[in-house]
Amino acid sequence: MTGTLPHDVRARSATSGGLMRVLGIGFGLAVIIGSTLGIGILRTPGLVARQLGSPGSILLVWLVGGVYTLLCSVCLTELGTALPQAGGYYVYARRTFGDTVGFAVGWTDWLSYCAVLGYISIGIGEFSAALLHLPDPAAKGIAITALLSVAALQWAGVRVGSQFQQVATALKSLAFLALVAACFIHAALSPALAMGADQPSQNKPALLGVVVALQSVVITYAGWQSALYFAEEDRDPRRTLPRSMIGGVVSVIVIYLLVNLALLAVLPLPALSESTLPAATAAQVVFGGRGNQIITLLSLVSLLPLINAIMMIGTRILFAIGRDGLLWRSAAVVSDRGTPTRAALVTTGVAAALIGSGTFQTLVAVASFFLAANYCVCCLALIVLRRREPLLARPFRAWGYPWSAGTVLAGATLFLAGVLVGDTQTALVAVGLLAVGLLTRLWVSRRTRPASGLGA
Repeated sequence: MTGTLPHDVRARSATSGGLMRVLGIGFGLAVIIGSTLGIGILRTPGLVARQLGSPGSILLVWLVGGVYTLLCSVCLTELGTALPQAGGYYVYARRTFGDTVGFAVGWTDWLSYCAVLGYISIGIGEFSAALLHLPDPAAKGIAITALLSVAALQWAGVRVGSQFQQVATALKSLAFLALVAACFIHAALSPALAMGADQPSQNKPALLGVVVALQSVVITYAGWQSALYFAEEDRDPRRTLPRSMIGGVVSVIVIYLLVNLALLAVLPLPALSESTLPAATAAQVVFGGRGNQIITLLSLVSLLPLINAIMMIGTRILFAIGRDGLLWRSAAVVSDRGTPTRAALVTTGVAAALIGSGTFQTLVAVASFFLAANYCVCCLALIVLRRREPLLARPFRAWGYPWSAGTVLAGATLFLAGVLVGDTQTALVAVGLLAVGLLTRLWVSRRTRPASGLGA
């Protein structure tokens, strides 16, 4: 009789939480590439060039950052295939360290995504206002409209959200590759243009400069973990997740290297080093006066799949916490189209409040602290679960373990230490927000605790 059930019913019955198993490798690749490839690669090459000073070292640092990200990907893919549930980092932390640590990771991870959602919405508003020559106040209205539009997209269901993610990411990737091709063509047609690869190296970069450059590069790869949050909605996570995670990161590495080669092809090294937005500088060389408009449009296009992915991820985190009873269980309500509607509503409301108040700017800085801290916890979770639960089914095992896990953990620890030392005030704000979350959980648990008495 099972074979006579409608497709959506069969998909839903494959999960215990009401989510639908309808996603595949196309969405997995799209959510990783769409979440990673963005404004960072348009801005960061100038900073990296300024720290290093030679084409060879610039490309090497981008490659090293990509390889480190690939190691991160294979390590966390082991956890994702062993524990294929919605919620990502929260799931691994709770399984390994219990409810309190799990909630702390989930709460801070969700709050970070809400802040980034507000930041991206404002970015869409500002880029749109610039393209349409609208006054500055219009940017906030466009930001709210963009946020509500992507929330409505979630209401349409997981299938619609998945399709939008794939189409928008494909358009974004093609736009970046078109810019790369235009730069190479311009360089080939301009013999007098000095190729970056032929330019003499500047002074040997200092160790601090290499560290700053590498940190900046690794940050631009943020988003590589996005597919982990949807493992429960994947039709076959044991097969699809490794392909999505590894294929997505490798695709981004290739695009990042191509973008850097393209910039070096049309910009002298000093010009690249001095530019705060080297992609715009290169576009002006290639396209003339239209260069700024082209990069503004490219930036806007790059944000569309990103805002959709961030909304979907934040919703899944809150859904997972609610389902486990660590916050309001109503957050786990799922529509007949596979969307955790109440979790999406709360996530949208918090992001809108942050846009209206402007406090998302502070939270975006705090998000880097949460990202580093939560990542350290998950790296430890991989190591602890290997020792404590050796019989846990692991369809995919981290390449080069334990050396790969040790390398990833060392890098995550250094990044966290850098955040703590470099911005202690932000770390204190982060601790305060974590305390708010723990108090909220305590309040909710007391309200929902079954009454006890003589008749119990």
